[in-house]
Parts: sequence; structure tokens; C-alpha cells
Amino acid sequence: MGAVTREQVLEALRDVVEPRSGQSIVASEMIDGLIVKDGHVQVSIAVDPAAGSALEPMRQAAEKAMAGVPGVLSATAILTAERQPAARPPSSAEQPANGQATPRARQQLEVPGVKAIIAVASGKGGVGKSTLAVNLALGLQAEGLKTGLLDADIYGPSAPRLLGISGKPTSPDGKRLDPKTAYGLKVMSIGFLIEEDTPMIWRGPMVQSALVQMLRDVNWGDLDVLVVDMPPGTGDAQLTMAQQVPLSGAVIVSTPQDIALIDARKGLNMFLKVNVPVLGIVENMSYFVCPHCGGRSEVFGHGGARDEAARLGVDFLGEVPLHLEIRTRSDAGTPVVASAPDSPEAGAFRAVASRVAAALQGAAPRAAPRIVVD
Repeated sequence: MGAVTREQVLEALRDVVEPRSGQSIVASEMIDGLIVKDGHVQVSIAVDPAAGSALEPMRQAAEKAMAGVPGVLSATAILTAERQPAARPPSSAEQPANGQATPRARQQLEVPGVKAIIAVASGKGGVGKSTLAVNLALGLQAEGLKTGLLDADIYGPSAPRLLGISGKPTSPDGKRLDPKTAYGLKVMSIGFLIEEDTPMIWRGPMVQSALVQMLRDVNWGDLDVLVVDMPPGTGDAQLTMAQQVPLSGAVIVSTPQDIALIDARKGLNMFLKVNVPVLGIVENMSYFVCPHCGGRSEVFGHGGARDEAARLGVDFLGEVPLHLEIRTRSDAGTPVVASAPDSPEAGAFRAVASRVAAALQGAAPRAAPRIVVD
């Protein structure tokens, strides 16, 4: 069996009809983007924002049609809301060699009921990003905001352990999942759907599909802010979030030493290049506090993230110490902001959350940018 081609997928989609016009979604030029890679297929369908959930059956029909193509391993269809007049779709000669169609216009994946989405990101692993994301979400909740947490780190989901929750989420209709709840937060993670020690051996398109489904097919309800714990780095998952999700901003996490700041700079520049506002940088593990004498040691140096924020012209959101209480409570599934809210360690996270909440007041969600690969 040969590799799946764009032409095969488009031919299958010709049988999918937009109900109001009665025309094929292909003939009416609603195909906004198409990815075909290693048997995994993802299509974006541009629709009127006012149509809303009325076109859900059409989206499902598109997924069914693509899944019927011989050789397709997974099929995902996304409805995207046009925020600007649609441009002419690219011709076959204009398609990039990697098989990904250039988006016609700015688009965004709608997440009903969610007012703001912020990404917590780092250029590398091991900087405490997930611990920061969980405690930031709890801090925002303490600021009076209805808050949710999406654990988007597909390869290393941490939210179930950090929040002490497990078990598969329920689905009231067999189509959408109800998020789990911990300490008042609504939480979704791939970690709820797999065993903790199961490796995720997924290629890029599968990761992208999983992220889209965890955003689109979850009953988030009404939230003031959804915190997204991003995977480390600047790969497919990060670009999926930047391209298809109306992010209100990004928080960059780094440790003080130069090697971490180099990677943090890459993550920050990625968001700037795709027009996502950077709300600021947090210096995690900024200093070590001895649990016996209370003495302070700057194990990884100190102030590097503050200096980098000043150099790049973004806000410095605060310092979080390397402290035994943060580690032990995180391992126990009792994050410090929830279990010891009056401690100095919780205060450090709360200070970051307060600054992020203030930054969100002036940050409006934006449609995802048009990205052209040269």
C-alpha cells in the first residue's frame, strides 16, 4: 500500500457538504489547510464564526471521510473561524514541499467559554515549568479568576502527579470529556488517559491532533483563564498552539544560568515571531533556601532571567526559590499554593500570578497568525 496523498484526501472530502449552501467543502474553497504525513491527516475547514456548533456534524463527516481513505491511520478535522476576508486558496504549485498547506487567512480554534488562554513555556526541560504552571494556575484562582489547566506536555505529562489526581475522565455524550477537578481547578491531561509509565511514541501530527482535541473536545465551561503547560522546546506542539489557539500571552520559565537562558531566549523569540504577546519571564530555582538554617545559596547563579528580561524589553514576573517544601509538596500532589498558602514559597508563586493577572487585563486574545514557511 502506497503513502496517502493529498489528492486522495481531497477527493474523499468532495463528498462532505456544507449544509447551508449544499456545496462540497472542497468546491466552495473551505479547506483552509491540509496536512498529510505518515498516514496521519489533519484538515482545517474555514467556517462562518456565527455558525458555531451547528457545523459539528459536518466536521465529523469530514473526519469519517478521511478515515475511509486506505492507509489513513488517524484523521482530525478542525473548524476555524475566519476573522478576515478569505484570500485565494494556494494552488498546487504553491504548496510547500512538506505537504502542509499555507493557511488562507488568520484563524483560531474556538474554545467556548474560555476568556483568555496563556501558555507557560520554556526552551528546555528541567527548569520546573510544570510546577510553575500548576502553582500559577492556583495563584490565578486565588486572585479570584475561574481557572483551568491544560497539561499539553504530551511526552511528559505532570499534572496528574502534581495535583494528586488520577483516573480516566468521564464523557456525558461519548464525544466530549469532562475535565477532572483538583483544588477548584478544571484539569485535562493526556496522563489521565494512559498509564503513568507508558511512553508516548507519537509523531508530530498525532501530537497536534491530541492537543487540538484536548482543547476542543473538553467541557471547560466558563473560565476566566486557561493555563497551558507547554512541552519544552520550539517544535510541532508549540507551533500548533501558536498557530491555532487564540493565546492571550506566554509566560517564559528559566533558571538563572546562562545555558538555560539561551534556550529560554529561543522560546521567547518563537512567540514573538508568531505575534503572541510575551507576558514576562520567571526565574525559577532562583536561589536555594536551606531547610535547616534558612540560609540562602545561589546554586545556579542569580538574576540572569531578570537581566535577560530587561535586555529583551519584556516584564520580569518574579523569582521562585529552590526549596524543599516546593519539591516535597509537588511530589505528594499537594502543591504549595494550595496546601501552604501562607508560606513564603507560596507567596513567590502568588506574586507571579498577581503580575500575570495584571498583564492579562491589557491583553486581548488574538487570532492566530499567518505563518509562511520559506
